Amino acid sequence: MTSGRTLRTELCRDAEDFGRLAAEWTALYGRCSSATPFQSHSWLHSWWLSYGRPGALRVVLVRDGDGALLAAAPLMRARGPLPVLTQLGGAITDFTDVLLDDERPEAAAALAGAVARAARGSVVDLREVRPGAAAERVFAHWRGPRRRLPDSLCLELPAVPMEGLLERIPSGKAQRVRAKLRKLDALGIDAHVVTGPDVPAALDRLLTLHQLQWRGRGVTAEHTSERFAQHLTRAVRPMVERGDAMVTEFRLGGDVVAADLTLMSPRLAGGYLYGADPVLRERKVDVAAMLLRHGARETSAGGRATLSMLRGSEPYKQHWRPEPVRNRRLLLTGRGTAPLLWLHAGAADARRWVARQARERAWAGRLLARLPGRAPAPTPGG
Repeated sequence: MTSGRTLRTELCRDAEDFGRLAAEWTALYGRCSSATPFQSHSWLHSWWLSYGRPGALRVVLVRDGDGALLAAAPLMRARGPLPVLTQLGGAITDFTDVLLDDERPEAAAALAGAVARAARGSVVDLREVRPGAAAERVFAHWRGPRRRLPDSLCLELPAVPMEGLLERIPSGKAQRVRAKLRKLDALGIDAHVVTGPDVPAALDRLLTLHQLQWRGRGVTAEHTSERFAQHLTRAVRPMVERGDAMVTEFRLGGDVVAADLTLMSPRLAGGYLYGADPVLRERKVDVAAMLLRHGARETSAGGRATLSMLRGSEPYKQHWRPEPVRNRRLLLTGRGTAPLLWLHAGAADARRWVARQARERAWAGRLLARLPGRAPAPTPGG
């Protein structure tokens, strides 16, 4: 595949070849300012090893004349009645995107053309695209039919220390939070950031605490699966070593009573998953405030602008008066397959309508459960 006189494109369909892209993918990730940790090679390649299907991989690459990687779109063939190319990462990934070198603007048009060729006869369906993502530049350069639909709602806070966050809420509530934090300090709960070879064992403890925390209250089934555990173990340790993730354990009397996984990029940090021993509820510990204080301190110290609560608008998040930010779903196709796009978009519109009705009517909830292509809702609290 070629594009222009100085850029060339490739299509990677082999998982081992995808694995060998790690070093140059990581370098490109560092040159794409809009990238989130979910676009790191560690996250995507590990996800593929756990969730990918043989023969479905379609990673589109753009290189310059010297072979340097300038752009990448991590895609795959999706299951379903329609021919669709979608992003790697699936339902456990809060933001998806492509990678584009900030210093090479011409790569966006080249990547759009390469994706169009790779998807010939198919619809490209990019879910959970954050505003300002690199994929929006591909969307702008797309020459065929395209549609932009709403996707999940995310809640975001400024990356400031806890006192700055307390200024966002009414003074009475702020005083109650300060009292809860003083109680935490009086109990002697201390935070320990886990590094190096201790990360896998800490992740195992986190998953155990997560299941304990949500026992009897509807834990997301995938978070209890072996493939999810294997994915986190593979992905997170190298992410911790590069500064793309942070694992924190909270200890009381030497025992780990809570654990948190936060994913980080130069601009954004997001609390991805946490677990807490039910003993903390019994002692009336405000776990959310404990995690937020630690996350705010670490995020602001790293010079990031945004502390994301990721997908979902659970009531405990709303207490902090976050800014709502809506992800987007980008649908792209060729002129000859426009009817497929309208059909796919129509099905997506129908699922959103039924989801809205399901919040109010039991019959719609039963219908929604039967619809194909429905992504599971994010787990409350990560």
